[in-house]
Amino acid sequence: MTAQFKLAAALMLSGLIVAGCQKPAEKAATPAAPAAQPVASTDVYPFTIGTLQAVALKDGELTLDNVTGQSPWADNAGVAEVLRPTGDAKIHLSIQPLLIRGDDKVVLIDTGAGGGMGTQNRLPASLAAAGVQPAQVTDILISHGHGDHVGGLVQNGALAFPNATIRMSAAEWTALQADAEQAALIPVITPKVETFEPGAEVTPSITAVALQGHTPGHTGYEIVSGEDRLLYFGDALHSAIISVERPEFVNAWDFDSDAAVATRLALLGRGATQSLRTYGVHFPFPGLGTFRRQADGFVWIPEVPAQP
Repeated sequence: MTAQFKLAAALMLSGLIVAGCQKPAEKAATPAAPAAQPVASTDVYPFTIGTLQAVALKDGELTLDNVTGQSPWADNAGVAEVLRPTGDAKIHLSIQPLLIRGDDKVVLIDTGAGGGMGTQNRLPASLAAAGVQPAQVTDILISHGHGDHVGGLVQNGALAFPNATIRMSAAEWTALQADAEQAALIPVITPKVETFEPGAEVTPSITAVALQGHTPGHTGYEIVSGEDRLLYFGDALHSAIISVERPEFVNAWDFDSDAAVATRLALLGRGATQSLRTYGVHFPFPGLGTFRRQADGFVWIPEVPAQP
């Protein structure tokens, strides 16, 4: 059975599609629109975290040349050396928000680029393939305010997820409101935004984790169910190759480079020591895997082969 058909079965069994009830004497109400049916798609990857259902949702790809003005890493020669064993000189960054179902919640972590930044805006179709309509999302957790993470919050000037509470750290919300590039976004989402402090329990199974350096309030999310846990580390690391094998490389996308390097090193050390299951929003789809120490540093070990 393929992973996609397993997804369909899991979502159907979990009660995603719920039949309504009415008293016999009452006049039948106008039927509500049916929930989206799970379908086979290479843009979704279902898995579990304890009793929680999770789905990696493909939004798009970023492909960058290793040159000044495209690559955020200033050391082009160093990046070329790291990439040489792959046989591909370009930098490939996937974009995949994460869906978590459980605790009577439908949680979306980050929302993709919304078609901006030259991406494909595949999140709406991926979400539909997972059997979820936008109106069913109850909570959106934002790692940080860059366009490839908040771009999907609004479509055609309106909330893309009308019933969802939008949660982010207080420091990140302050920074986002001051970002001129996101000025059109702010008035639309403000009524839905709730902020938290680092370490907050944002849902019964998800805790906010401060991962400093990338933006003023950059946040990861640790998802725990029983003995199982997964750390969504946002943009603490961008590339499964460059960021992991050369975490000391300065990245121009980071707000505070020294803090970002320290965060990467700490994250890699913890991940390797604890064999921590992690989720890289920009790592090769579906972004699941662990870090392993090697003689001169760390490598990324994907849980499954990269999907197209």
